[in-house]
Amino acid sequence: MTTTVDGGAATAWISEFARLVAENKDLLTHLDAAIGDADHGTNMDRGMTAVTAALAENAPASPAEVLKLTGMRLVSTVGGASGPLYGTAFLRMATAAGPGPSLDPGEFAKALRAGLDGIVARGRAEAGDKTMFDALSPAADALDAAVASGASLRDALAQALRAAEAGRDSTIPMLARKGRASYLGERSVGHQDPGATSVTMLVAAAAATLGG
Repeated sequence: MTTTVDGGAATAWISEFARLVAENKDLLTHLDAAIGDADHGTNMDRGMTAVTAALAENAPASPAEVLKLTGMRLVSTVGGASGPLYGTAFLRMATAAGPGPSLDPGEFAKALRAGLDGIVARGRAEAGDKTMFDALSPAADALDAAVASGASLRDALAQALRAAEAGRDSTIPMLARKGRASYLGERSVGHQDPGATSVTMLVAAAAATLGG
């Protein structure tokens, strides 16, 4: 099974991400209160609420249009570092997706990889910095490997989700080296990174809605 991702599926993915963010807004804010500005949940929920409203109004037909609209809305509505980082990720994904009506598993993996590259270009994050990179990078690696082995998109995304969850959890003992959390030094150790947590929700939303 090589189920493709069309505009409707991409919209379902982003809508599920918005639902997960809203459901876990307090958790994200609690995590950010320990090592950041205590606004990640609020900011992401505001941004994703704006995204879902825009998707409902515009009904974009292709994956690229869904991703571009998502990125633009997040840049314009989310403050702090999250807006530029997530916005850049989605805009890079949109460019990589191209103008076609749907994405096959390999094309979807390529788009997710482009989103990760956008985050790196914007935030200069590396593995072990205690950021969203620590969850999204292993997820992209797992997705690439699974798709290359011939796995269905559904199975590949399940593997990507497990990798994201492990990456998210790995941030707990890390010493933050990027962002506001890095100002805390040793006090950042023992706390789960909120960005790694929200980006794991993005992967979870894909696993729940894409691939049949």
